[in-house]
Order: sequence, then C-alpha cells, then structure tokens
Amino acid sequence: MSDQVAIPCLFMRGGTSRGPYFLATDLPADAAQRDCVLLAAMGSPDARQIDGLGGATTLTSKVAIVSRSTQPGCDVDYLFAQVDIAKAAVDTTPSCGNILAGVGPFAIERGLVRAEDGQTRVMIYNVNTKSRIEAIVRTPGGKVTYAGDARIDGVPGAAAPIMLNFMDVIGSLCGAMLPTGKARDVVDGIEITCIDVAMPMILLRAADLGLEGDEGKEAFDGAPERMARIEAIRRKAGAMMGLGDVSGKVVPKVGVLSRPRAGGTIASRYLTPHALHAAHAVTGAVCVSSACALPGTIAHELAAPDDANPRTIWIEHPSGKIDVALTVSGRGDDLEIVAGTLRTARLIMRGEVMIPAAALTV
Repeated sequence: MSDQVAIPCLFMRGGTSRGPYFLATDLPADAAQRDCVLLAAMGSPDARQIDGLGGATTLTSKVAIVSRSTQPGCDVDYLFAQVDIAKAAVDTTPSCGNILAGVGPFAIERGLVRAEDGQTRVMIYNVNTKSRIEAIVRTPGGKVTYAGDARIDGVPGAAAPIMLNFMDVIGSLCGAMLPTGKARDVVDGIEITCIDVAMPMILLRAADLGLEGDEGKEAFDGAPERMARIEAIRRKAGAMMGLGDVSGKVVPKVGVLSRPRAGGTIASRYLTPHALHAAHAVTGAVCVSSACALPGTIAHELAAPDDANPRTIWIEHPSGKIDVALTVSGRGDDLEIVAGTLRTARLIMRGEVMIPAAALTV
C-alpha cells in the first residue's frame, strides 16, 4: 500500500488570492478528517509551508470546496476554508470573495455547469455565509477563456473579466447589518462601527490610531503595540456582535479607514485580522462599500459624498483600488443590498495533490 494518496484538484488564482479547488466528493465527508487532509495539502503547520501547496501568506493558504448545489435556483455550493499557516487549524467561518472568483470557472471545468457560447451564468451558494452570488464567466465556443483585457489591482497583467453579484449578504454571520443595533459604538475610547454585510467587520478611523490611512505593511505588521491595541478592540467588539470569544477566530475583520487620496470613494486598510492585506478582500470591500451608504457609520463620515443609487464605490487599498457596484433598496428590516464587483481568475495547474496516507487515518 502506498504511503501517499492522490486527490484531484485544480490549482487556481482567484482575484488576488490562490489555492487548490476541490470537488467535495474527492474529500472526506467527516469535517475533522477533511481538515487534516487540507492541512497536509497546504503544508501546515509550518511558517514556510514548505511541504505543501501553501504560499506562506494568508492570501495563498486558501481552499475552495465545490459541489452540486442542494439549494433551489443555485448551480453549485461553495465552501471556503482558510488554512492556518503556523497552527493546525482550518477555519470555515468566513468566506473569501477572491477565491470565489475561481468557483464559476472551476464548476465549468469540472462539468458541474454546462458552458454556454459567449458567457455562462453560474449561481453559487456560499455555504459559509448562506448567501447567493451570481458569477458571469466568459465562455466563447462553450469553453472558459482566461485571457482578456480586465485588470485588477494586486494582480499583474490582464485577464478575462468575471462579474460577481452578491445577494443575501446582510447579516452574513451575525444575523443583522448592525449587530449591536447602533451605527457607532465606543470601545477602549475609540469610536467604531460594527457591521455585517458579506463579512462581519469592525471599522475605525486611521486617525484614531495615529495613522494617516495611506500606510503600508510596516505601520501594521511592524508595529506590535498598535496591532495589540487593535486586537483588544476587535475581541471586545466581537463579543458585542454576538460572535463570542473571537481570540482564536479570523472574524470579525478590521477596516482602518480614511478619506480618499487618489480619486476614490474611501481609503481602507484591511486587516486579516492579524496582518495587513496586500490589497483588499472582496467580501470586505462589499462590507465597507455598504457602510459608505449607511448614514451614521464611520465609513459614511469619511467617504466622498455621493447620493446616487446605484453607485460605484471605489476603495483605495495598498495595491490600488477595488470597485463595488452598489444598489440599495428598502429601509430598516426590509433593507436589501446587491453588490457587484469585477474580478479575474486563472487556471494555473490541473492534477492531483499527494497527501500522506496518515492524514486520512485521523
């Protein structure tokens, strides 16, 4: 008997992230055993992930698990998994909108969705957040094309555009857009906004942390005292949002906001939450954009004024900008938000990842 087991996967870039995409049927049904397989596939725990597919950053230690959907009106179910680099931990609590960009092409490549000539609409059910996303994928001649002229900041070159339209995003994990019932709260003397649209987030002003808001990695990853202060606020706010003890969780995320400088709507430094994102998470962009349209929030205060509906929110981040097409309707409990953003994806490799057989015996 071989001491290694082959598991089929496609290795893809989705937005500004990358990782292996698996069919759920190719992984163990038991969640604990599945997580052991994912850890082995990525090479965790190890700071270098030298023995697996992981790239030793949070943006390159991600996994997509896809299956035929059991939800009415949806084509596929998508479960996102964030594989910890230094610890033997796999978190399926949050979602990832960048990895999501590759789900439509993956579903077509693996025969879960039949491609149309021209473009193909793939309705995705996000298992993590219990929400729907419409992905529009270019498929001339009934095949996925990855070449194109769409550019997204944080990715070199150009590729075919993939449009993602997010639905059912309000209260993704907390059950309400404003989990504390208020647009602003005060924690440790700092005003914050606790909001949950596609991703639970804590928003605060860069100025309240002694920052201008256009800083890069060194101002966060190289500033342990500042990060400890942010983490203390995050833990208290997480409990206020009904998420319990978040000390070992990657949600809620943190957005450090300031006024735009490069013609955008707002500037955001997105924390993952213990390091600065090199660009910006898509689900985080949906959340920040929604906050820009909600009077009373920190984001609304700092955003360039624009009462248009629909409107495009341009979020400035360390690698450039990300845009979100935002449509808001209704009020109060009837409020609805549909957010669309353009991403790209590329199939990097198709094949099998070899897993030590011991990982399957847990």
